[in-house]
Amino acid sequence: MNFAVLFLQLFAPWHIIILVLAILLLFGGKKIPELMKGLGTGIKEFKDATKDDETKKPENKTDNPQ
Repeated sequence: MNFAVLFLQLFAPWHIIILVLAILLLFGGKKIPELMKGLGTGIKEFKDATKDDETKKPENKTDNPQ
């Protein structure tokens, strides 16, 4: 089953509105942008780290002296 269809079947629009309002009440309007900025920075660092791992992998060479 498609994830988007499953998501839409589980959550009605009013569920999402209530969830957003609860998060806003818990964290406040000022704290949410700070949390999202930290999340974005973390994702960017993760992508950079995985990109660095791919570029630093040594190439398999067939010049193995035995």
